[in-house]
Amino acid sequence: MSESHEGAPAVSVVQKSASPGVPKWEQNAKSRVSAGLKKLIKPTLMLKEKDAAEADTRHLVTDLLVDVLGYDKYENLTAEFAVKGDFADYGVRIEKQLEAFIEVKRISQKLSPTHLRQVESYALKEGVQWAILTNAQVWQVYHVTPVKGQQSEVTLIFEVDILDETLKPSAKSDLLFLISKEGLSKGRLAEYLSAQNAVSPKTLKPILLSDDVLAAVRKEIKKKTKHNIDMKDLKVALKKILAFE
Repeated sequence: MSESHEGAPAVSVVQKSASPGVPKWEQNAKSRVSAGLKKLIKPTLMLKEKDAAEADTRHLVTDLLVDVLGYDKYENLTAEFAVKGDFADYGVRIEKQLEAFIEVKRISQKLSPTHLRQVESYALKEGVQWAILTNAQVWQVYHVTPVKGQQSEVTLIFEVDILDETLKPSAKSDLLFLISKEGLSKGRLAEYLSAQNAVSPKTLKPILLSDDVLAAVRKEIKKKTKHNIDMKDLKVALKKILAFE
C-alpha cells in the first residue's frame, strides 16, 4: 500500500456558507447535516465516556449515516457486506451502485494503518474508490486507486473529529456533507479531491520546475539583483527551497 497525505484536510477548500449559486438540494443537505450533527454530539460524548463496545458504536454510526448523511437504512446501506471471504461493516450503494465501504471501530479505539488496510482491501477487491474509516467520533475518508496487482495508492481526503472544539461546527458539517448521500452521488466528494490534487506537490512540482516558470523566475531575479542566473543552478535552488529533493 502506498499511502499519500498530500490531500489531507484543507478545510478552506470547502464552501463555508450558502450562496445564490449553491443548488437548493445542496443547501438542504447541508442544513440537514448541520442540524443532525448537533443532535449527535451528546450521544457521542456519552458513548465515549462509558467506553462503548464496537456494537454500540455501530448503532451510533448508523444513526449518523441515516439521520445526518441522508442514507436510507435499507436501500443504501448493507451491514456485514460480504467481500470475497471477508465482511465489511457497511457497503454503501446509491441507485444500486456500490460506491463506498465503511469500517467501524469502537469509539475509544484510535484509528490505525492496520484498520485502514482492512477497508482498503475491501475497496480493492470490489473496485470501489471511496473508503471510510470511523470510530463514530473521528471520520477519515480515503480515495483508493489501484496501481498494479494487489497494490494501491491511498490518499487521505479529509479527517474530521466531530468532538473537536477547535473546529467550527460549520467546518465539520461541510466536510461530512461531502460523504452524505447527496455529496457522494452529485460528485461533491470527487470535486473536493480534484481541488486538492490541483495544488498537491505531485501537480505543482512539474509546473514550478517547467522551463516557462524557470525563465520567468530567472527574469525576475535579474531585474531584482542584476545577476543572470544559470537555469540549471536555478532549478537546483528551487528544488531545495521546495523540498522536492
